[in-house]
Amino acid sequence: MTIHRSLLILLACMMISNTLAAQEEEATTLTTEVELGAVNTSGNTDAQSINFRGEVDWGREQWEYGFLIDGLRSSQNGILAAQRFYYVGNANYQLDENSFIQSRLAHEDDRFSGYDSQSDFTLSYGRSLLGGRPNMNLTYEAGIGYRISRIKERLSQINFNDFDEAMFRLAGEYEWDLSESAQFEQTLSLETGLETSIFRSESSIEAQILDNLALRFSIFAKHQTVVPAGRKNTDTETAVTFVMNF
Repeated sequence: MTIHRSLLILLACMMISNTLAAQEEEATTLTTEVELGAVNTSGNTDAQSINFRGEVDWGREQWEYGFLIDGLRSSQNGILAAQRFYYVGNANYQLDENSFIQSRLAHEDDRFSGYDSQSDFTLSYGRSLLGGRPNMNLTYEAGIGYRISRIKERLSQINFNDFDEAMFRLAGEYEWDLSESAQFEQTLSLETGLETSIFRSESSIEAQILDNLALRFSIFAKHQTVVPAGRKNTDTETAVTFVMNF
């Protein structure tokens, strides 16, 4: 069974178990967010692209859990041009009102990055800041972990092989409620190891359209210091998507 199926099954099991728990205990909280955007062009250029994102978060007593899946698929004139899947699962244990311990597991499959897959596990300390600001929140996480990088078979034959490495992760998330119907969000993360380092940044503005429907504009960038020959170090994505909250 592929890791994609395993993670999706894990998400389904987590959602089912949480739903059952929510029926038994009122203290359980559950939020779900689904994001979808698509572009189709025809004529001189025949191109299709779709990007999607699903996120489930829930809490129970001192524990908070989350699962994220982020995907992109693009083709041009019938030829696949981009395909990426990114999965993240985490469990946070609240030490007090502002600080927590986080265990985090992530897996990325980017067909055009040169890597077959990259997976990592980290254990971090996190803290929430700006608690006195009603319309702002800043959270940071810092910890250590381990990353497994697997190279595509054809690339492993040209002196670029699989490798595993210890890593340090530093991440931050800033949220600012611009108004009752608009929110700005900025996330940054640095995952640095002995072999390679990965930097991710995402900036977004979200405007509420209906009670559970919003329009989101986002700019995402990923930079990796060491990549196979012929691959670029930096990837960027700009998207306009609809977001549904449940």
